[in-house]
Amino acid sequence: MTMPAMPAAVLQFFRASQSGDAESWAAAFAEDGVFHDPVGKPPILGRKAIREFIASVLPNFSPFLGLTPHQAHTVGRSVAVSWSGAAVSVTGVPVNWSGINVYELGADGLIVEAKAYFNQEIFQAQLGR
Repeated sequence: MTMPAMPAAVLQFFRASQSGDAESWAAAFAEDGVFHDPVGKPPILGRKAIREFIASVLPNFSPFLGLTPHQAHTVGRSVAVSWSGAAVSVTGVPVNWSGINVYELGADGLIVEAKAYFNQEIFQAQLGR
């Protein structure tokens, strides 16, 4: 599938999710970046904490197929992307979810803040939680 056109750091965010590379995924963020995953939960503060969060989630799936962007809309340093996610839990349960992420980029092009809008209850219900 062809990725929609989007700034390099946002493209890196999605590609790293698909390869399950927590280090590359977090490297799309500024050192002091903020990740709301999802919006409404306490934000994850700083690249190191973001990397640790991602690294803690990935082992719950085998495989984690990642997030696939469908449409991207860029205005200045703001980017909104609709996406769908897919994974298989370690117990073999397929998990599918979708949402919209909104990114704010810094002058260096890295993600300063990312807000993930998706229904976490639907995501968790698929896992039996």
